[in-house]
Amino acid sequence: MALDNAAKIYPASKRKDWTALFRVSAELNEDVDPAALEKAQMSALARFPCFDLTLKRGFFWYYLEQNEGCPDLQPDVANPCVRLLPRDNKGFMFRVRYYRRRIALEVYHALSDGSGGLCFFKTLVAEYLRLKYGAVIPRGDGILDCAQTPDREESEDAFLRYAKNVTHTRKESNAFHLRGTDESDDFINITTGFIPVRQALEKAREKGVSLTVYLTGAVIMALDKIQREQSRGHKKLRPVKVGVPVDLRQFYDTRTMRNFSSYVNPGIDPNLGEYSFDEVLKIVHHHLGTEITEKQLNVKFTTNVRVERVRILRMMPLFIKNLAMRATFNRVGDRRTTTTISNLRNVTLPPEMALYVRRLDLILGPLSRNRIVCGVLSYQDDLVINVTRTIKESLFEREFFRFLVRQGLHVKIESNRGW
Repeated sequence: MALDNAAKIYPASKRKDWTALFRVSAELNEDVDPAALEKAQMSALARFPCFDLTLKRGFFWYYLEQNEGCPDLQPDVANPCVRLLPRDNKGFMFRVRYYRRRIALEVYHALSDGSGGLCFFKTLVAEYLRLKYGAVIPRGDGILDCAQTPDREESEDAFLRYAKNVTHTRKESNAFHLRGTDESDDFINITTGFIPVRQALEKAREKGVSLTVYLTGAVIMALDKIQREQSRGHKKLRPVKVGVPVDLRQFYDTRTMRNFSSYVNPGIDPNLGEYSFDEVLKIVHHHLGTEITEKQLNVKFTTNVRVERVRILRMMPLFIKNLAMRATFNRVGDRRTTTTISNLRNVTLPPEMALYVRRLDLILGPLSRNRIVCGVLSYQDDLVINVTRTIKESLFEREFFRFLVRQGLHVKIESNRGW
């Protein structure tokens, strides 16, 4: 199987100290039974053939091949989303971890995106609860029946199916990047903020924007303040831009469990002056409103698909393609955004399943260049914001969460390492 259009960049741009990962986890009411979890993983993997794959290197392209067996369950660690080496994971591009009451899934982005990963994870946990407690959990809403035959469409490259003919330039200004002291031993700091979701929604409604817009605006305000304090007026300021992933499944009829998402990069130019929160929210709201449309997003991924179809490029050997893709990634990649905020929105579970699940989290692994990223989801009464940081200084978390507190939100903080 060929890699999907979005996945092709990841093997080419990976480094010894970096693999693009994301993580979804659940905290249960009782300690995890490893034997039941292992059986659940085997059952879920049989239902998701697009996860039962290993990455192979061909002469012209990387490709995916059916794998055998299951990856070993791994004890969870305080330092999540560290580099995943498929050769040390029986060739698999995901890993399932557990610790006390927690089950976690970490996925290499060459395999799937947040939507596909969440579906696999919800199915895995539902299967675990069935095997462990005999729980009868209805299927649907992102929970698949492990006894059902997989649908071939779940493994399709939807980018190729829906790409049209119009393309546009990728030209875009580089953004401000937070600087700091590299963490020792590649430690990854995770700071989690818990906010009552009803309170957060009320604040967003007061401003006339969505929760994603509200949080993106708060991120921009925090980063803008940090840049101004660091520059002290002695140099030109760079744009502050936030990458916002967009699930393309909302526009197209597909069941794919592979990558099928795009992005938009709303932001501000600090050289034009200081911005109020209302001004930033208005900019983000209208930017997302004009960019998150089927036509605008289609032309963006069609540009990537058309490049893939260029005959000369197709005939180049893989090592040359890798050089070209790595150079493109280094030139574009994370340079165009200051950070990323990915919001899985309100994650719902059937009541029969929610009885066992106390908490859900989304954690984004470190990006190639950007030192901070944010993963967001809502579950039951909580809005859960996980900030991933690869530098020692916690400037962003302090400013971001303090800004939200100044807006009248009640924020509870948790960290895998003290501030």
